[in-house]
Amino acid sequence: MTEHEKLLAGLDYDYRDPKLQEMLANGRKLVQTINTETDPDKRQQAIEKLFHKIGQRLTINGQFGAIYGDHISLGDDVFINGNCYFQDSNKITLGDRVIIAPDTKFYCGEHSLDATKRFGTRPDGSRYLITYTEPISVGSDVWIGGNVTVIGGVHIGNNVVVAAGAVVVKDVPDNCIVGGVPAKVIKQLAPLK
Repeated sequence: MTEHEKLLAGLDYDYRDPKLQEMLANGRKLVQTINTETDPDKRQQAIEKLFHKIGQRLTINGQFGAIYGDHISLGDDVFINGNCYFQDSNKITLGDRVIIAPDTKFYCGEHSLDATKRFGTRPDGSRYLITYTEPISVGSDVWIGGNVTVIGGVHIGNNVVVAAGAVVVKDVPDNCIVGGVPAKVIKQLAPLK
């Protein structure tokens, strides 16, 4: 199993792996181009190279951050506002008509709650931070409010509103509004027709 396959499987992986380092370098380069390029065609080319999949009419409004980029798949009519960050150490998938307000963060990586298991030792004696990853998926017709945090392993259903400032640590069902820390269902919504 490659280090990249271990990463996507949620296993302990070595981030020094040359393939992962190449992917990280490519992601940094493309994100920088997206955030600084003033030529719309060159910016669009960088967007198309960064993401694994993009649907039609993607809008990235303002500064954007990602680690790999290639782990992110976006549906049609996705709007990502300024200062959003995708810590895509695993797959992040957004459905169609997803609106993400400013300062929203998606974090796929996590560390052990047991402090004695957060660092490992390689055969050469060097120490490393142990990280595990889980994917994040968001359905269609979702509005994620400002300053929201979504943690790895979470699935947000269809026709959902995530209130500003929420921290989403568990799955969210379809047709509801969630809010709070941790996020909980605060109102049901009528299903879309």
